[in-house]
Parts: sequence; C-alpha cells; structure tokens
Amino acid sequence: MTTKDRILDAAERLFAREGLEATSLRAITAEANVNLAAVNYHFHSKDALIRAVIRRRIGPVNEKRLAMLDECEAAAGDGPLPLDSVIDAFVRPVLEISRSHAREFGPLMGRMYAEPSAFIERIYNEHLEDVVRRFVIAFKRALPDLPEVELLWRLHFSIGVMAHTMGAASLLAYLSKGLCDASDFDGTVERIETFIRAGLKAPAKTSEAQHALQ
Repeated sequence: MTTKDRILDAAERLFAREGLEATSLRAITAEANVNLAAVNYHFHSKDALIRAVIRRRIGPVNEKRLAMLDECEAAAGDGPLPLDSVIDAFVRPVLEISRSHAREFGPLMGRMYAEPSAFIERIYNEHLEDVVRRFVIAFKRALPDLPEVELLWRLHFSIGVMAHTMGAASLLAYLSKGLCDASDFDGTVERIETFIRAGLKAPAKTSEAQHALQ
C-alpha cells in the first residue's frame, strides 16, 4: 500500500469515528504512521485531504448508480420507469459501501449531512449535482402524477433515511438490544427500499395537488 493510500485510509477511519472538524492532522499522521510532511506533500491541506477522501468513494458509487439507472431506462424505452428499479439504483450502491473494503466510509457519509451547509453545498456541487438531476428526472417518469415539490421533499427524506442508517447503525443495535442487525445487508436494503417506496407512493397533500394544477 502506498503512503498516499495509508493516509487516505487513516483519515477516512478517523473522520468516520470522530468527525471532520474534531480530527486533527496530527491524529491522522499517527494513525497512518507517517509524518506531517507526507500529508503536506500529497494533499497540501486538511481541506484537500477531506475532499480526496470523499472523492475516491463517491466517484465509484455515482458510477454504479448511473449505470443501474441507464439499464433501467434502456429497458423501459419511452415508457414509464419502474419505481422499484429506480429506488434500487438510488439506494443499493450507497449501502453497498457497508460491506466493502470502504465500510469505514459509511458512517462518514452519515456524518457529512450534519456538517455546515457550506460544506454540504460544496459536496453537492462537486459530486452530486449531475446524479441528483438524473434521478429527479427518473423519479418523475416513475411517478408522473406526483407534484414536483412533493417529490423533492420525499427524496430529501429518503436521503435522510440512508444517511441515518449509515451513520447510526450502532444506535439501532443498542436500542433494539441486538434484535435489529444493520450488518444484514440484504435485509437492510429491503427495509429501506420498502420504507422509501411507501413514502414516495403516499397520496400527495391536497394543497400540493391543487398547486400543481394551477
């Protein structure tokens, strides 16, 4: 493993456990068993290191999500998209992090949504804008009668479900006294997708439906 990879792995572990702000470069160098000069050489700053940690994990996830969405759209042709397939493309690649060599990144993804708004906006602009645009269009095709405002609210809640599951899996195990096992990947994905499907398909509020008709 290269020095750069050791630094990235160490930073990922500590960011996930302690948070972005609470983790110092000194702690990262100790975890990676490198000196500060090595961090400065490869990344120049803590901010650049944070961005590198996020980029190397989100990039492959986005590629998988879009590949699954491409396949779904190709199969549907000009017809409506199957909601279950769109949800699966939206959810599964993100949750797959939890059972890969990048499993430390799962809690970090959950933590990211609690960071200041300026940080989230930057992550969105750098890594998520194009993906979100594609999925909003896809969900509109799958749910053509749902007003756009209502769809966007529901997608916001859906993202929250995934983030909370990844960031607080240990809390679930504690609260359920071990009855709920978030390490059960297939069971977790199935439950999240069932929850999101029900939320997306719920009747729109009357005020939103009336607004859409104006």
